[in-house]
Amino acid sequence: MQAELQRIAAADFVHVDVMDNHFVPNLTFGPQMVERIHATSPVPLDVHLMIDDVDRWAPGYAEIGAASVTFHTEATTEPVALARRLRSIGSRAGIALKPGTPVEPLFEIIDEFDQILVMTVEPGFGGQSFMADMMPKLRALADECHRRGSSVWLQVDGGISASTIAQAAAAGADTFVAGSAVFGAENPDSAISSLRSLGAHAHRH
Repeated sequence: MQAELQRIAAADFVHVDVMDNHFVPNLTFGPQMVERIHATSPVPLDVHLMIDDVDRWAPGYAEIGAASVTFHTEATTEPVALARRLRSIGSRAGIALKPGTPVEPLFEIIDEFDQILVMTVEPGFGGQSFMADMMPKLRALADECHRRGSSVWLQVDGGISASTIAQAAAAGADTFVAGSAVFGAENPDSAISSLRSLGAHAHRH
């Protein structure tokens, strides 16, 4: 993994998926592994918690040194209190939504977060196809952020590639998680550069 991390030194963040085999039907790793990744990564960590009971577990990832910790709205009972706690530790606070979760309930608390993640696949497994039907949700969120003058980052995760990133950017996303499109490329640095250019060109202004 240390060698793989060196291959993506051109990225802004390394997106780390933590899964518990409960919230999603897959199991990855926990805080010990994330702490090791943090110690060896050439870029900051953007930790995505696809786990239950985030109110209990999320702060530990901020304490490890993650630059950003994103938890799912479906897994928290106190999203605002949790976001404030993450920020108080020194991490950016993000909130994520599964494809079936409406975004409108977040509108009133947008300013409590540094990042909102709209999943463009069902969370749990890499390599899935991009869900274009999530774009109206993303547009609605982008419009509300613009109306409020919010500087929150709008992230998309799932099926992001050279053929889909412009669509997500045009709908308002400004932060993109690319797995297969980067690690499956012969030259990950070149793939990152290409994706960044495509996204920047298409981003809604």
